[in-house]
Amino acid sequence: RDPLWSRGLGDVYKRQNAIRALAMDAVQQANSGHPGAPMGMADMAVALWSRHLKHNPTNPQWFDRDRFVLSNGHGSMLLYALLHLTGYDLPVGELKNFRQLHSKTAGHPEVGITPGVETTTGPLGQGITNAVGFALAEKLLAAEFNREGHAVVDHHTYAFLGDGCLMEGISHEAVSLAGAWKLNKLIALYDDNGISIDGQVAPWFADNTPLRFVASGWNVIGPIDGHDADKVAAAIVEAKKQTERPTLIVCKTHIGKGSPNRVNTAKAHGEPLGAEEIKLTREALGWTSEPFVIPEDVYAGWDAKAAGAAAEATWNERFTAYSKAFPELAAEYTRRMQGDLPANFAQVAVDTVVAAHTKGETVASRKASQLALEAFTAALPELLGGSADLTGSNLTNTKSTPNLRFDMQ
Repeated sequence: RDPLWSRGLGDVYKRQNAIRALAMDAVQQANSGHPGAPMGMADMAVALWSRHLKHNPTNPQWFDRDRFVLSNGHGSMLLYALLHLTGYDLPVGELKNFRQLHSKTAGHPEVGITPGVETTTGPLGQGITNAVGFALAEKLLAAEFNREGHAVVDHHTYAFLGDGCLMEGISHEAVSLAGAWKLNKLIALYDDNGISIDGQVAPWFADNTPLRFVASGWNVIGPIDGHDADKVAAAIVEAKKQTERPTLIVCKTHIGKGSPNRVNTAKAHGEPLGAEEIKLTREALGWTSEPFVIPEDVYAGWDAKAAGAAAEATWNERFTAYSKAFPELAAEYTRRMQGDLPANFAQVAVDTVVAAHTKGETVASRKASQLALEAFTAALPELLGGSADLTGSNLTNTKSTPNLRFDMQ
């Protein structure tokens, strides 16, 4: 047993192989899915979820939890396995129903369907883009609500992403914004395995990914061995020290890790391993449990309920003190996090429209849009918008939304 991970809770080797076993078993039973990415990212997941991620499986909506985004959402069995193993309300029966109608394990993470899923990640590139949004929200909320001695908004956003995410143009745009906004609490781990569903990504995906991120204002760590959980955990420690830059950790991995004949091949990407290959993989990993059976010591090693409840309880104490010192701020923060409308929302919106437009004349659709935005942004201080360098033309600016470029300096 590796002494760094020895905490009397089952060793790391069994924990990472539990992910691999559940991934290949669920995909095999569904006869559909992507086993290779979860098997390749299992060690990265152990490093993050066992050593760093702040979350509470018994309360997935805890306000100050860390956010985790699986941008390469086709590898959803990684996230489903993690949620099941750490104690979320996702029983093994749901894993057996992977990719079946009405199950909580749809095949790509779906927010509002599966407890613990922060955002839907089907289209590649969408997840890392959403993660940039989460990190921006954390930074803006912290700036608005935190007070000296009262850091009630203080969490990280983590994203796993793969080659497919980085090929999509939307990821380039979001990565650029993250660097410009100095989102230092955003940490992305790149599953750099060099394999797509069509085979080797070289030579047709030839980007120098680390240098592209450096050019966008990111801190880049690696490449490191993505199968060395100690090195991944240490890299996350270094990433957390950043005060002005988001971090990309480049993790070199082997897709289908553990499979004797499918590792490092496209066949591990988007199809079941097959009964015979699963048998050989179990033997190679030394995994003797039957399909969907996890030993109790492995469950104990993964269980995050007690640690999560303790972390939330500590935050609750801080928030109680904050509420006493700043009751109005605490009430407003709670309203926003719960998604409630302000009590005066309708009146403020109506008054804003009436004040801006009382003549009843015909206006261009973009001007009508701006009038609506004026009403909503005046009544909802949390509402943000944007424009692709055409603000003056498409009228997305309002009196209540100052330019973030100045706020974030």
